[in-house]
Amino acid sequence: MNFGPASLVKARVPLYSDAMLKPSLFAALLCFPASFVSADTIQLKDKAAITGQVLAEKRDSVAVDVGYTVLVIPRNQIEKIERASTPEKPVKSSAKAATPVKSSPAPEIKGGFFSASAKPAAERNVRDLVNDLGEAVVQVRTPSSLGSGFFINDEGFLLTNFHVIEGESQLSIEVYHQQAGQLERKTYKEVRIVAMNKFQDMALLKVDDKDAPKFKTVVIGSADALAVGEHVFAIGSPLGLERTVTEGILSTKTRQIGGELYLQTTTAINPGNSGGPLFNLGGEVVGITNMKITFGEGLGFAIPAEAVRYFLEHRDAYAYSTDNPSNPYRYLEPPSKLKNTDTP
Repeated sequence: MNFGPASLVKARVPLYSDAMLKPSLFAALLCFPASFVSADTIQLKDKAAITGQVLAEKRDSVAVDVGYTVLVIPRNQIEKIERASTPEKPVKSSAKAATPVKSSPAPEIKGGFFSASAKPAAERNVRDLVNDLGEAVVQVRTPSSLGSGFFINDEGFLLTNFHVIEGESQLSIEVYHQQAGQLERKTYKEVRIVAMNKFQDMALLKVDDKDAPKFKTVVIGSADALAVGEHVFAIGSPLGLERTVTEGILSTKTRQIGGELYLQTTTAINPGNSGGPLFNLGGEVVGITNMKITFGEGLGFAIPAEAVRYFLEHRDAYAYSTDNPSNPYRYLEPPSKLKNTDTP
């Protein structure tokens, strides 16, 4: 069958002309073995019709896939377009979709010094999380102030804010141990400063009491994995009221204050919360609460977990020097020549 030069199609470039709109051509197109899941029908003004799948509709033309090629039909040749009803696609069942979400914690990366989550943990309710994590949150006391902190490993290493311990050397930690369903308050007074970064307001402490047990710990999560609007909660000792739980949402992840980026949250933060953990609903620490705007409500801030991880991984660079308590860094001795009496 010869359709004439106008019917030649190369490289699937759609061609169309009025010469193609002949009954004989339409019969050939309709008989062509092209199958469609749902075929559309284009009624033409000369009583002919084209069946295929409408790919695109423009102001002056319509593109139709007829199986072996694509035709572009001028609008002025179309009487109407009859759309085929699209059948509902069956929902594919999968073992993954049918498996209920478990509330088990996410796998942890054991770095030897602290635990970090390999992936976001499944969400749980705050009540259950507080029962599991409350023992890991402590009260940090100095002769002139108090704040909060949390254990990062069971050997007694804990994090708090630098401003909680700034200028202090006599520290004590109050822990609430769970014994037979009851809370037992225990004070540890042998506490030393391991490392601190005054510019990012973080301090690493260590409980050295001889009778200290294995402590309950937390998992460091990721602030980057959070989305604005997600629920978060804090545990701390605002105004000395230990084991206080407050809940809110993440307002923004990139609030710049003093050249540093902080998490902003509506979670209530008050004096005494400083150094305490900010948790996501997976029970992971996503930040360290450290300040608020006093003349506003719902304007609390926390140090992101990524900065916390960096501080812990590079703690040797921030090691506390007993030779200079005011210096948050330890500087190595400069290189020197070996002493030799023969050397002038």
